[in-house]
Amino acid sequence: MIHVSKLTKYYGDYPAVQDVSFNVPAGQVVGFLGPNGAGKSTTMRILAGYLTATSGTATIAGLDVFWNSVEVRRKIGYMPESCPLYKEMRVNEYLNFRAGIKGIHGSERRRRMHYVIERCWLDNVDHQIIGTLSKGYRQRVGLADALLANPPVLILDEPTAGLDPAQIRSTRTLIRELGQQHTILLSTHILSEVEAACDNVIIIHRGRVAVSCSLDELKGRASSQAQIVMTVGGLADPNVFRQVPGVNHLQIAEGVRGEGYELRITTSDPAEIAPRLSACAAQNEWRLMELRIERPTLEDLFVQITQDEAIPV
Repeated sequence: MIHVSKLTKYYGDYPAVQDVSFNVPAGQVVGFLGPNGAGKSTTMRILAGYLTATSGTATIAGLDVFWNSVEVRRKIGYMPESCPLYKEMRVNEYLNFRAGIKGIHGSERRRRMHYVIERCWLDNVDHQIIGTLSKGYRQRVGLADALLANPPVLILDEPTAGLDPAQIRSTRTLIRELGQQHTILLSTHILSEVEAACDNVIIIHRGRVAVSCSLDELKGRASSQAQIVMTVGGLADPNVFRQVPGVNHLQIAEGVRGEGYELRITTSDPAEIAPRLSACAAQNEWRLMELRIERPTLEDLFVQITQDEAIPV
């Protein structure tokens, strides 16, 4: 549904986006992640037709976003990070105005307005002036606007910014439900949001795609980096644990408050090797004070990826 190939965008001499390529299949919710300044919003603005690229190609539903800009805009609902709303208008007036621009008329306009007002929890503020709304409510108005024409593709840039925890949870559920009817490219900094709503993940770093994979693949990568952490007490040489089959790497440090040693062990199968480590401790008269498996979270993995130049998956 969305195909991007070698997309590049320069601001003067500064490359905001460099050779970005990815695909978003129809009917999927894809998380588009990256630190501030990574190039996420620039890429989304290009896809939405707000910016032109320096080079590369991008198509939505088979239409080139540069040469068929008007047709592409009919296929997408775009919600920018800071929604440009007419703050002097009331919510229902604004949505009615936007529906007219999008060519929605008559009973269909009334039906779609009722739908988006209800879906985006705007029932109690639909007659309120937009300028008096909180940022969270203004975000909801922006999401309602993106949904008005029932487009096949939604491009959502930080849709939960400014929402309270209850609203964030409701919005995640809504995005997941919308993913059954729309193809969604979702930009966010919140990793739990990705876990709750997304099928695939694209991580962009320094203007380039560092990772593009399914959420399950990313979780599998996190699991593969699990470590066993042991705290042991005794007088023997802790390097004896290097002899245990399955130990790939052993890091030795003093335990908390100088009690024994803390051992960090890298292995391909922590659950299988844990009993061997326990047996080794008993055989060498070590006091085993603690043994646990530490698995990096998706947030840990995200930080690791965005600290490196590019780590393909």
